[in-house]
Amino acid sequence: MDLPCGVVAVVNPARTANPLEESISGTGNPKPDSPPLAVILLGPTGSRKTALSLALAERFDGEIVSCDSVAVYRGMELGTAKPTLEERARVPHHLIDAAEPNEPFTAGAYSKLARKALQEIAACKRLPIVTGGTGLYLRALTEGLFAGPARQEDLRDRLRASAERHGAGWLHKLLKRLDAATAERIHANDAPKLIRAIEVCVAARTPMSTILDNGVMARDPLTGFRLLRIGLNPPREDLYDRLNQRCAAMFAAGLVEETRGLLVRYGPVKALDSLGYRQALRVLDGTLSEEAAIAAAQQGHRNYAKRQMTWFRREPEVHWLERFGDEADTLREAEVLVQEALATAR
Repeated sequence: MDLPCGVVAVVNPARTANPLEESISGTGNPKPDSPPLAVILLGPTGSRKTALSLALAERFDGEIVSCDSVAVYRGMELGTAKPTLEERARVPHHLIDAAEPNEPFTAGAYSKLARKALQEIAACKRLPIVTGGTGLYLRALTEGLFAGPARQEDLRDRLRASAERHGAGWLHKLLKRLDAATAERIHANDAPKLIRAIEVCVAARTPMSTILDNGVMARDPLTGFRLLRIGLNPPREDLYDRLNQRCAAMFAAGLVEETRGLLVRYGPVKALDSLGYRQALRVLDGTLSEEAAIAAAQQGHRNYAKRQMTWFRREPEVHWLERFGDEADTLREAEVLVQEALATAR
């Protein structure tokens, strides 16, 4: 089993040389002016990012940094499609099981911990491979977040309660009164972004768009790494078929019972509003049959995959591979991309 970066292990003299070091230079040390490489593997849920990340990590002596907003929570196994314990034993993983489901875990917290992981992995001359489908987390890692006012949980609770009373579109209407320019940039159904924008307007006592235009809330982009973005975009119908099968398998494996245990232990926490768990909760409260819950979860995952691709299409300089990550041709193409990126450091 590979050990996480920084853990001392007995060196096997017969072990094949680290291809990462071989590719950087003849001596195994990068040029002083050449930042280390970090691979970002993105794509919709169900595209087999995990399979490709494991293969690349084993080929290039890498470690995997998860970029998934639900996989960070302990105890949430079946509904997250986390790498299995066996897969995690093959390659060191970071930011999986990093928090309890009742602990808030923001994009800002993710960015801070993920950047620390990248630095530690690179310091050990290993290849960081960021893998996952949470676009906001990825953007927080690579571009940074606006340093806006701190979260105000009481205000957020009041806004959520108000939205429930007034119905769909209420938060968007409220933001439009406070800041029409920002409201135009946020979809009327994107409650998290709407709440954050209202929160900023209230805390700063000025429209969020005015603050941004004045440059007060500057981003803090990732520095010190060369980024290679590899995207998976398998055929849509094939992806949907796999998602349907995976959702059914989650419920067959005991997702409802896992959700019951989490509910007993933590209560109705926000983490349980994620796909799969949300539908399992409705089975528990009697508002959906398990068959209907599976169908709802399948539709939710298909919709989510579509939204992910819309988001990822805005990522710069992505090398798109039009297949699943567990296909041999995909691995060959990805290996060539990584090898070429490493060679530029010579």
